[in-house]
Amino acid sequence: MVRTAVKARFLLPGVVVLHTLISSQLLAQSTSPLSPDNAAGNVSNSIQDDDHAFQLWLQDLITEARQAGISEQIIEQALLPVTPIPQVIASDRSQAEFVETLDQYLEKRVTDWRINTGRERLREHRELLDRVAEQYRVQPRFIVAFWGVETNFGNFTGGTDVVRALVTLAYDPRRAAYFRNELMNALHILNEGHISHADMKGSWAGAMGQSQFMPSSFNQYAVDFDGDGKRDIWNSKADVFASIANYLQANGWRDDQTWGREVLLPENYHQDAAQWQQPETSFSCSVLRRHTIQQTLPQWQAAGIRSVDGSALPDVDFTASIILPDGESGRAFVTYENFRSILKYNCANNYALSVGYLADSFNGY
Repeated sequence: MVRTAVKARFLLPGVVVLHTLISSQLLAQSTSPLSPDNAAGNVSNSIQDDDHAFQLWLQDLITEARQAGISEQIIEQALLPVTPIPQVIASDRSQAEFVETLDQYLEKRVTDWRINTGRERLREHRELLDRVAEQYRVQPRFIVAFWGVETNFGNFTGGTDVVRALVTLAYDPRRAAYFRNELMNALHILNEGHISHADMKGSWAGAMGQSQFMPSSFNQYAVDFDGDGKRDIWNSKADVFASIANYLQANGWRDDQTWGREVLLPENYHQDAAQWQQPETSFSCSVLRRHTIQQTLPQWQAAGIRSVDGSALPDVDFTASIILPDGESGRAFVTYENFRSILKYNCANNYALSVGYLADSFNGY
C-alpha cells in the first residue's frame, strides 16, 4: 500500500457483504477493531434488498468505466460478476500499523529470518541493485528492506482479487472516493495489458506485486528496468527494485542520509514539548501531525537530545523531527527526511521504523 496508500496484509476472498453491513454496522463500529468472523457474521437477512442496492452502484461504476475507455472484455471479466468481500472491511478497521505497539510490530517484521534472508538477497542481486542505486540514488539496503517488509522478498504478494478488493472498499463509504480512483486505475492497468485479471492478485487493500504498489502508484512510478517493454512488478526483480527506488526518489529520498536513530530525551522534555509541536495544518500523511517541528541535529543536541547510548548526536546539518510512536512512556526517535519518504510509501510510524531497522540490519552486506 503504497504509500499515501493504506498498506495491507492479506486475506482470501469471502462471500457477499451487505451494503447495510458496510455503511452502518461496520461504520458505526469503526472506532474499535473488528475480526473477520464478526464482520462476516453480522450480515443482515435482507440479502435481496442489499444485493439490489449493490447492483445499482455497480451499474453506475460500469458506466463510468465504459466512459473512461475500459474495454467490454475487461468489464465482463472483472466487473460484471464481482461481489464485495466482508473480510476486507474488517481488515481496514484493524490495521496492525495502528493497533500494535512498536515492539510488537517490530518483533513480527524484523525477524532473524528476514534479516538473514535480506542479507542473502543483497549478495545475490548486488550487481543489479548497484545499477538501480546508481540511477535512482537509493541505497540497496533500503530497496531490499522495502521488498522484505512488503512481500517477504517476493515470496508472498497476496491472494486477493485486486479488483474485487477495491470494489469492496470503493462501495464502503469510509474512503469511497479514494478507492474508486484506485479501482479505475486498476482497470486501466488491465486495459493496457500489463497483467491479466486472473493474475492481478494482491493484498486486501488492492496493493499489487512484489513492491505492493497501489494501482495509482503503479501508473506513476512502476519502471521497465529490464527493457522488455513491460512494467512487471510481479515477476521481474529488475522492475521491482527500480520501481521501489523510483518511488522513493520521486518522494524526496536522499542517498547521503539514513532514516534516523533512537534517542534519549532530557528529563524536562515533555514539560517543554509544546514549543516543538506542529502548528495546526494538514498533511498528506496524517501521522506527521504527531511529529515535532523539524530542526537541525545541532538544535536538537542543544535541547538535550542524545543518542540512545548517551553520546552526542551526529554533528551534521540534517533536518529532523522527534517522534514517540507509543506516546510519552515509549521509545523516542529522531527521524530525518528519508523517514518522511518512507511514510509516503505507507503512512504509519511503525511501518517506517520497521523498514529503517531492517535496512540497518543489512549494513555491511
